[in-house]
Amino acid sequence: MSIVLKTPEDIAKMRTAGQLAAEVLRMIQPHIKEGATTEELDRICHDYIVHEQKAIPAPLNYKGFPRSICTSVNHVVCHGIPGRKRLKRGDIMNIDITVIKDGYHGDTSQMFCIGEPAIIAQRVCRIAYECLCIGIREVRPGARLGDIGHAIQNHAEANNLSVVREYCGHGIGRAFHEDPQILHYGKPGTGVELHPGMTFTIEPMVNAGKRFTKLLPDGWTVVTKDRSLSAQWEHTVLVTDTGVEVLTAQPEETF
Repeated sequence: MSIVLKTPEDIAKMRTAGQLAAEVLRMIQPHIKEGATTEELDRICHDYIVHEQKAIPAPLNYKGFPRSICTSVNHVVCHGIPGRKRLKRGDIMNIDITVIKDGYHGDTSQMFCIGEPAIIAQRVCRIAYECLCIGIREVRPGARLGDIGHAIQNHAEANNLSVVREYCGHGIGRAFHEDPQILHYGKPGTGVELHPGMTFTIEPMVNAGKRFTKLLPDGWTVVTKDRSLSAQWEHTVLVTDTGVEVLTAQPEETF
């Protein structure tokens, strides 16, 4: 495993990329409404990233992915491909944004509600966000990756939800996906030790039903096997000398 510790110059560029990704999520929010298609949301995000931010949408053509963002609706766990299906009242949707600016990646995602979803949908969104925040609070020099995964898994399962195991967070920097892998389950005190300069994503996928998933024939879209609702939130984080910095944080967030 080759983990790249970032220099102060690297970190400055990653802060910029991270904040651009966060900005895209703020920009797209007013466009997420009943009757909109995920294809339209993709076009708006693409144009904003390319023309306004002068950046690159990392997912586009990444290993053949055909769009600039991922849109995962209801029982789609991750990697949903934007298309012509229209959003309806009561849907929940994750939008995953990754931008490249000056050669560095910023990666973040969040859940959006169309209208007022059912109580279970609101609950899985809320618990998934709590899992993200709990995982972030475990990040500090000397901690281990298993501490992050255990904290996330424990919170989800204590609330009678399940954590997807086939997909995980990842190191990030000049490359979209670097070492190490960040599992959202595990045992405390195990795994790679954290050191200042490490940058990676935490992105728990939490299901209302069982944890098992299925890959659709398009080769990208991952759904819950039992068609239960799924929610995911993601941030890119930096291990600092004293703790953690969330590079993709929204202005109103505290951890």
